Amino acid sequence: MHTFKRAALGAAAMIVVTPAAATDVEQDELAAVRAEIRAMRQAYEARIAELEGKLERLETRSEQPPAAVAEPAAAAGAPAAQRRRVYGNEFNPSIGVILNGRFSAFSESDSEIAGFGTGEEGERGREGLAVDESELNVAASVDDKFYGSMTAAIVREEGEDKVELEAAYFQTLGGAGLPTGLSLKAGRAFWTLGYLNEHHSHADDFADRPLPNRVFLDNTYNDDGVEFSYVLPTALYSEIGGGLFRGDDLPFGETGGSGPEAWSLFGRLGGDIGFNQSWRIGAYVLSGEAAGRVTNEGDVSFSGDTDLYVADLRYTWAPTGNARNQELTLQGEFFRRDEDGSYDVGAGPVRFDDAVNGGYVQAVYKFRPQWRVGARYSRLQAPEVPAGLVGSALDGGGHDPEAYALMLDWTHSEFSRVRLQYNREELSDGLQDDQFILQYIMSLGAHGAHKY
Repeated sequence: MHTFKRAALGAAAMIVVTPAAATDVEQDELAAVRAEIRAMRQAYEARIAELEGKLERLETRSEQPPAAVAEPAAAAGAPAAQRRRVYGNEFNPSIGVILNGRFSAFSESDSEIAGFGTGEEGERGREGLAVDESELNVAASVDDKFYGSMTAAIVREEGEDKVELEAAYFQTLGGAGLPTGLSLKAGRAFWTLGYLNEHHSHADDFADRPLPNRVFLDNTYNDDGVEFSYVLPTALYSEIGGGLFRGDDLPFGETGGSGPEAWSLFGRLGGDIGFNQSWRIGAYVLSGEAAGRVTNEGDVSFSGDTDLYVADLRYTWAPTGNARNQELTLQGEFFRRDEDGSYDVGAGPVRFDDAVNGGYVQAVYKFRPQWRVGARYSRLQAPEVPAGLVGSALDGGGHDPEAYALMLDWTHSEFSRVRLQYNREELSDGLQDDQFILQYIMSLGAHGAHKY
């Protein structure tokens, strides 16, 4: 009996203890799983917090770029096509080389522009195989306040290779402490005067520049001086500016003084039309004193007041909404030169007070990502020469010089371009020059994006 009771009590105890023991084991396992999940959650939260902190630092750095990638104040508010980063280098200078060469064939040996004196850069160039103007450019942010650039051109003149300083300037950045939208540039640069003058020739849509740029500016006005520009806080891109210059470059020539002998003013407006169109218009004036401006290889010199007025218009349209695939560009500039002084053609000074006009229009169509075709027409108005200049190099016989150009170019990448161009120039009465040009442009090293 006692044995039976003890067995019964033991069985009852096992029934009671076993579930309790099982419950403790399960609780231990659950606690272990919960602890593992908690540890994993803490590890992941720590990793996520670390990544979020890194992302925040990168976003802050992107929103507030260092001086090495800061854009000039003048870039703010520009049309979408113009809001491209121009300066993308670190404090280490970007160094680039532009190789520019061509083969040219002309039907006429004479290329004088009747009624106008031209500088050496404004001439049509050499026939046959030739290395054209090649460039060496060094550029970098100086610090958080200034950007600097220098461009040297290697050219052949009179059978000799020469190095010419095209540009050497500094420009303020957004951190320079100037009011928002205000920028200052000083040194030697391609100053703001119409559309083409701000650009290096290798960035042009054609192998040569239009007649007005060749005659009035000897291709490009890059005098020594200082220029300011201010982008207004308006809905449209609105920019005003001006400059003071030494006055040693055409249309003025060597003044012999300490300057400044010339000044400029300009204003521009631009904007976007939808997502695939943009436009810009501008008006400019450049005024100064010429003292013995020599043209036509020293045969003609001018002394007196020179005022040059320019208006430009540029319109771009990407039919597919993607300018990399297709793009149509319409562009034009109008020039008016007003001079009051005297010309010396070897027989003594002759009084001259007259204004002449010139201009060009062009259209360029990118019909495939790597292929473009373009057409351009440029014209000059013949000056009315006084009796003392009849028969001189400035007597064009009333003929208005004009030129037609057709081009087709292939751009394999942003670093290489090959262009075929045909020109028909009627620079003198009864003289028609048919020109064929095959040009290559190769870019080595770093090179900033060109302006709109």
